[in-house]
Amino acid sequence: MNNQCFALSIPPRIKIRGILETIMKIWAHTLVRNEERYLWFAVTSVIDYVDRVLLWDTGSTDGTLEICKKLINRFPEKIGFRQVKQESADDFTLVRQEMLNQTDSDWFIILDGDEVWWEDSIKKVTETIRQHGNSIESIVVPNFLVVGDIFHYQEKAAGMYKFSGRVGHYNQRAFKRGIPGLHSVNPHGTWGWADEEGKMVQDRDPAKIKYMEAPYLHFSFLQRAGSKGEDLAVAKRSIILKFFLETGQILFPPHGGK
Repeated sequence: MNNQCFALSIPPRIKIRGILETIMKIWAHTLVRNEERYLWFAVTSVIDYVDRVLLWDTGSTDGTLEICKKLINRFPEKIGFRQVKQESADDFTLVRQEMLNQTDSDWFIILDGDEVWWEDSIKKVTETIRQHGNSIESIVVPNFLVVGDIFHYQEKAAGMYKFSGRVGHYNQRAFKRGIPGLHSVNPHGTWGWADEEGKMVQDRDPAKIKYMEAPYLHFSFLQRAGSKGEDLAVAKRSIILKFFLETGQILFPPHGGK
């Protein structure tokens, strides 16, 4: 047997705390439209900790495509760029499924164009995946929902998302690709991942859902596109931003009471 060929067929392994473990490949899914303001910061906040970023644009009209070009030039080995058609909430579900179909990794992270990770947080999440990815299926982390300006965020009590028995500003952001029958379900707004039985991933075995204190910044309530009009042209975002952009007020008081 050719020893060289045999060695190349074995997945790369690293030594962690005296134990050899297979290196988990991690990709990021970044689906964007009119995300000019934060896209660069979002992608570069994780790029050094993932193996590849699928960066797909669904019809941006602001400076997002220019940012995408700069990211491709800066990280040609890691960015997988594509322009796709998305005209409805149902199209969103289909595009997410196509991203999953194109994903050749053990795990993937959902990274929206308005989500920026602290280095300590993304490092902690990816290290956990690479060390314990065989025994868990998803990772839930908290986020700081920025409102008003970049210096304020909603108080924890305002968060309404429920994961792993916790209620607050939480999100399921990392998923094991090998969950049986994993597929994209429901239109934008109620969208998520389900298994072969149609059970949502967040409703699967709680012991395999890992909660981590590894927060990121979420800029949903701030202007993300190049202009207010381009922000309001994006599905669902118009509902989130319309009140704030037209009145200058926010729906919940941010941290600090301002």
